Amino acid sequence: MIDLKNLKIRYQDAIAIVEFNQANSKVNTLSQAMMNEFVPVFTHLQTNDNVQGIVVISAKPGTFIAGADINMLESVKSRDELYKMSRNGQEIMNQIEQSTKPIVAAIAGSCLGGGFEVALACHYRIALNDKRTDFGVPEVKLGLLPGAGGTQRLLRNLLLSDALDLLLTGKEIKPKRAKALGLIDVLVEPIGTDEEDMEYLCSVAVQKANQLIVQRPTKRAFSFMENIKSKIMLNTSIRNYILSQAQTKVLAQTQGLYPAPVRILDVVRQTLERGSTVGYDAEAKAFADLGMTNESKALIHLFHGRTECKKNKYGKPQRDVRLLAIVGADMIGAGIANVSIDKGFQVILYDSISNALSLSKSQIITNYQTSIKRNRITQKDYIRILSNLKCQTTLDNFHQCDFIIENVFADLHLKQKILYQVEQSISDHCIFASNTYTIPIHQIVARSDHPEKIVGMHYFSPVEKVELLEIIRTKQTSDDTICSAVNVGLKQGKIVIVVNDGPGYYTTRLLIFASVEIFLLLKEGLSAKDIDQATKNIGFHVGLATLLDEFGIDIIANLVYRLHEIFGERLTDSSVIELLRMFVRNKLFGRKSEQGFYIYLKNNKKEINPKIKDILKNPSIHVNERSTREQIQWRITLRILNEAAKCLEEDIINSPTDGDIGAVFGLGFPPMKGGPFHFMDTYGIFNIVDLMYNYQSKYGDRFMPTQLLIKMSEENKAFYP
Repeated sequence: MIDLKNLKIRYQDAIAIVEFNQANSKVNTLSQAMMNEFVPVFTHLQTNDNVQGIVVISAKPGTFIAGADINMLESVKSRDELYKMSRNGQEIMNQIEQSTKPIVAAIAGSCLGGGFEVALACHYRIALNDKRTDFGVPEVKLGLLPGAGGTQRLLRNLLLSDALDLLLTGKEIKPKRAKALGLIDVLVEPIGTDEEDMEYLCSVAVQKANQLIVQRPTKRAFSFMENIKSKIMLNTSIRNYILSQAQTKVLAQTQGLYPAPVRILDVVRQTLERGSTVGYDAEAKAFADLGMTNESKALIHLFHGRTECKKNKYGKPQRDVRLLAIVGADMIGAGIANVSIDKGFQVILYDSISNALSLSKSQIITNYQTSIKRNRITQKDYIRILSNLKCQTTLDNFHQCDFIIENVFADLHLKQKILYQVEQSISDHCIFASNTYTIPIHQIVARSDHPEKIVGMHYFSPVEKVELLEIIRTKQTSDDTICSAVNVGLKQGKIVIVVNDGPGYYTTRLLIFASVEIFLLLKEGLSAKDIDQATKNIGFHVGLATLLDEFGIDIIANLVYRLHEIFGERLTDSSVIELLRMFVRNKLFGRKSEQGFYIYLKNNKKEINPKIKDILKNPSIHVNERSTREQIQWRITLRILNEAAKCLEEDIINSPTDGDIGAVFGLGFPPMKGGPFHFMDTYGIFNIVDLMYNYQSKYGDRFMPTQLLIKMSEENKAFYP
């Protein structure tokens, strides 16, 4: 036997217990080192006459196998290598499945991707029914598909519709759902500590393995309705109709910009029409092809960036935050409370208006009641979570708080007033964070006694759904304050970027530079629908005209006025200022006023607002030649790319990774392009600069590339060497 560093083997009578225990890692992955040990261990156990059954389990509570090692995938340089990797993975899984000795998977924690493929190849699956255990094949989110036989086993074990749901969405499902689908044979309830749960789970698995030595498991019997559905699927016309409908839905959702879902459907179709031998080969070919695409590389890049922004680079804060207060009870304030009270924070939600508190509490209660209905939490959890929330109209107990998040209207004098009032009530160790997307933090703290304890925290709406948190530090903010703020954000479940204080910070600044280009396009006679379609066609999930309506055109206008004073003609000319003033005068604020670029009707319907044409007829609005769809796309994209580079040049952002994560998760920059910096590397910085010069000659100096890009183009450098 080889020396084992990632696996442990112990024996209980005739049962071998193989424990996944990846060295120097919090989770197990199917790394090359892991596979180099697993294959000979498995071969040895198959030929060992003293072993009659095998249990595979993790030595790490909370993770079975979290998937393939992404770094291993990235190290592969050719399509042929990826094809061989897939075929080798399929062969290993087939050997597990064809083993004459029963193999039981005892699953606790994440069982995803390649880990789920391992479990599916085993003869019996037992899972711990706790919150950390989940199942899925999220490869589609990385621009890939399961490459070790996962497509084939899901099609074999599930109804077509259920298999497609898992393969095309990459969703993760909980143990009860997996059991209902027939992917798990038995659920085991937790009994105590992690150690006790794992010991109990293992004992149940060993007992089952002993039973299977005598009698191998029979295939799960479908229910009456499942049998009917299964027989219907044998009808070629119905099967083709389902696949055709799935493809139509995929193309509508992805604009055809993500190759993986389409290839998954192709593999499924080939498998159903020509059998699993063809299906396995189709899976391997698709895995190899997809692994070489720019889209997959971009999504894997975002995966790494997201992982990096889920860590606190600043270390451990001097004090833990236990009691957190939120000043300002509106939708955002309620959202911040919502993502805090279930993470172990005690939360005070303060507002001087009792009605605002009532509305916010109702919002929070509704959200958690919905979670109960969707089986995400129990009634017991609900009571425990809400016990962490206290709503009040006074500053009582603020002296006990560790952290304050101010969430009042974006008015400098109001924010300064609140800061002064709160500072009279809090202790010296307490940190004060202002939730703002526009006001420079150094202005808010100008009169503070403790500027080192003050930071900006830009939450995005809806707070419960948008993962990004942009933390803003001033020159006076201490490292410990930043460390504590990052820790709070991470505990709230956020992806965190830290930026330096400056006009518009990072994400708002990108939005405003894109916004003014949209208004310039409107001047040419283009409609909001033209702009929405053009931006969705390059991968923005929401058309950017619609995004501005949702954000609030009056807010956009105020931001443009303010930033125009700082950036001048580099941002826009005076014609856009005049156009925005006309929008504001006509109360075209967007969805909140029921009209902006669109008129918002009942039942979530909308139509182009005819008032826009009337405004554009104003003699002060000069109309240029209309841009093509490609020009629309490049004009908006180049403004974002140039300003992202300018933010890096000015040290507003600390790294290209922060810039990519902020743009994708905060602005909605197309994920399949990997963010502004990854996209510029992929497209070629020289080519981007050349395009900027071309657009500068046609549309003006606002397209002049920043010095950083010019220099990198001349030196043939990349943001990610």
